Amino acid sequence: MNIPQSSFPRVVIIGGGFAGLAAAKGLEKQELQVVLVDKHNYHTFQPLLYQVATGGLEPDSIAFPLRKRFNDVDNFYFRLAEVVQIHPHKNLIETSIGNLDYDELIIATGSTTNFFGNENIQKNTMEMKSVPQSLNIRSLILENFEEALLTDNIEQRNALMNFVIVGGGPTGVELAGALAEMKKGILPKDYPDLDIRQMQINLIQSSGEILKGMSAQASEKAEDFLISLGVNVWKNLRVLDYDGKIVTTNGIDHFRAETVIWAAGVKGEMVHGLDASCIINRAERYKVNEFNQIEGYSNIYAIGDIACMTSEKNPFGHPMMAQPAIQQGRLVAKNILAKLFNKKTTAFVYNDKGSMATIGRNKAVVDLENWKFQGVFAWFVWMFVHLFSLIGFRNRAIVFLNWVYNYIRFDRETRLIIRPYKKKKKLI
Repeated sequence: MNIPQSSFPRVVIIGGGFAGLAAAKGLEKQELQVVLVDKHNYHTFQPLLYQVATGGLEPDSIAFPLRKRFNDVDNFYFRLAEVVQIHPHKNLIETSIGNLDYDELIIATGSTTNFFGNENIQKNTMEMKSVPQSLNIRSLILENFEEALLTDNIEQRNALMNFVIVGGGPTGVELAGALAEMKKGILPKDYPDLDIRQMQINLIQSSGEILKGMSAQASEKAEDFLISLGVNVWKNLRVLDYDGKIVTTNGIDHFRAETVIWAAGVKGEMVHGLDASCIINRAERYKVNEFNQIEGYSNIYAIGDIACMTSEKNPFGHPMMAQPAIQQGRLVAKNILAKLFNKKTTAFVYNDKGSMATIGRNKAVVDLENWKFQGVFAWFVWMFVHLFSLIGFRNRAIVFLNWVYNYIRFDRETRLIIRPYKKKKKLI
């Protein structure tokens, strides 16, 4: 991997998401050699992926080069690679570009889509966990309308204009709201020879409430917002199968749709090599102690979505969201420095700063510890928090200007089919 030998201890971080980036920042400019390994050369601000998928933003406005963030930091190295396996007894990682030994290892690989073992759903639905996947969704949405213009088959046209989003968490709710905004103000202008009123947006949630992790007040208000935008909200309905044409559920309601977006669950993105006893199979996350050390390993840490730190208060671990990941990354960096320099380490205590979701123009819900509010003010708070959470002045400026333009003109300029997406054809 062409990493020079050093007299400093070597800390290897796998993953440049929220958790890995926070850990790397905490370790920079210390008497350490830090190596960050990721299969992408950029950090993705995942909360805004849905805006890339719906033409509100271009991908370069929510992605930031990892090398650029650390290009003035001594003893820091980035390698573009995929980690194949960890060899803990050798203190070694095996990657697609070679092997590397470590003194301390931080696993921050994040999460991936959980299809719960359903191969048909995995094969035929769309994911939205990365920039390329969001671009695929954007292309498919626009291609569907182009194709709907050309068909004389009413049933096929309606299927092309029918969108099913499975999962009523923040991702599903925000995506449904963005699609509804497109239907209301953008698509009628782009496709005047199509009856856009026939476009259907269906949000399917298996439980009795959307935004389940938020307050009942936020859930109810978000549902009201969605319904007012024309979204069909289906609760207590579970998707059992999708063959690329028909969505089968556990109720009497089935949907004929060309586009199904799966936002119904996530699981940890595991790395092979560690003992099976330290893995929680249900969510594919590593069991960690209060210092984020993986069970059975003193010099291997897991942080963010891949880590499961259970307690009486949190029997299923902390939520797989950005804030726990960032806070764990920061603390693990401090604890590694404390450990290497014989100082006392600190146990992790999650500081819940609240949750929020936007449902469209002037519509959002915010849950803080002692204050819950919805509507226009919540929408401005949501924008402010997300804007200043982006990395880099350029990204903040571009996103801000896009949002101002979109708000004033009620438009989304980036509805471009840059690279056509072709759905996989089923074998007959």
